[in-house]
Amino acid sequence: MTKATENWIEICSLDEIPPSQARTVNIGNASIAVFRLSDDRIKALENRCPHKNGPLAEGIISGDDVLCPLHNWRIHLEDGQVAAPDQGCVKTYSTKIEHGIVFLDLE
Repeated sequence: MTKATENWIEICSLDEIPPSQARTVNIGNASIAVFRLSDDRIKALENRCPHKNGPLAEGIISGDDVLCPLHNWRIHLEDGQVAAPDQGCVKTYSTKIEHGIVFLDLE
């Protein structure tokens, strides 16, 4: 169930993000990677790897993870945690799809 908030921002239609790919959304000073998984779930992360600031939107989606395009660090799309033995975390954002439109919660 989606929490009630006034922070939902319309990003794009679901069709604008090809399956198993991502797009970058810039809101204020935040660069956010919005991923469409193969089962049409949408996940969103801060668009920078904690290792060397690689652009995660350019990474390869592998299951529920994204691989950083610079050094293949594996970041979990659900909680932003980096897979061991590497360490780190990136900010995650809640998403929802309503009537084919993707929304992002900035809270």
